[in-house]
Amino acid sequence: MAARVQFDRHTATASVHALAAGLLLLACIRMSAQAPASAQNPATPQQPSFQRPNSAATPEPPRQPSMMPHVPGTELDRVVAIVNGDLILDSDVDEERRFAAFDPYREVNGGFSRERAIERLINRDLLQQQLKLQPDEPIADADVKKQIDQLRKTIPACQRYHCQTKEGWDRFLSDQGFNETTFFQRWKVRMELLQFISERFQTGANITPEQIRNYYENYMLPEYARQNAKPPKLEAISNQIEEVLLQQQISSLLIDWLKSLRAQGSVVVLHPGEEAP
Repeated sequence: MAARVQFDRHTATASVHALAAGLLLLACIRMSAQAPASAQNPATPQQPSFQRPNSAATPEPPRQPSMMPHVPGTELDRVVAIVNGDLILDSDVDEERRFAAFDPYREVNGGFSRERAIERLINRDLLQQQLKLQPDEPIADADVKKQIDQLRKTIPACQRYHCQTKEGWDRFLSDQGFNETTFFQRWKVRMELLQFISERFQTGANITPEQIRNYYENYMLPEYARQNAKPPKLEAISNQIEEVLLQQQISSLLIDWLKSLRAQGSVVVLHPGEEAP
């Protein structure tokens, strides 16, 4: 039997910070999975029909071997959660894990957690559904490229790849299972969602230069030191830090809204061996 998600405020806070905190989480938005028609209702899969053989009927001649080449079966993606009918798949969770490499300011919290990743994906899906109902102005490709160019200079792991070059950046993307096109599209969707969140929740929020400097010194510099990487100058990334702090200020409002969206809709998490309701 499927287990319905309980909304935990501590988990939600970490999830929302990871979702909307600018460069704090670069794995912000998965592309909406297009489920095949037969998967729209997982509880009632189509079964092949069979006819009982007629013993009185004339037996058919032996079948000739097929001349078609044998194609090995393909392992199907497992559904891990259903959000208002939208499927979250095991491959989405794996992509979330791989995309964490693009987060230069992640907190050291014991490594990747599958449960937290599923929570983040559920929250993102809820927000994406709202974004489709209330679309904003599209993000220009030039703005996406500008942010990605800045990102290539700030990821600590990118320094050993020489991501400032196209060859180094392509190699870094490939090692995480992405290419330039798929990463560009994901980052663009991320920017659209952050814009959607900011326009609705950051009214009245204010970040001071002192707060930006404290975050840089207390969170970013230790992380770069941990990875033996040279940190960028504060002036180069103050805008990204301001975005992180703004999202932290509005996180409580966002948490309450997500809680309301969950209560109004249907969110179910499926554990291994469980079937969709």
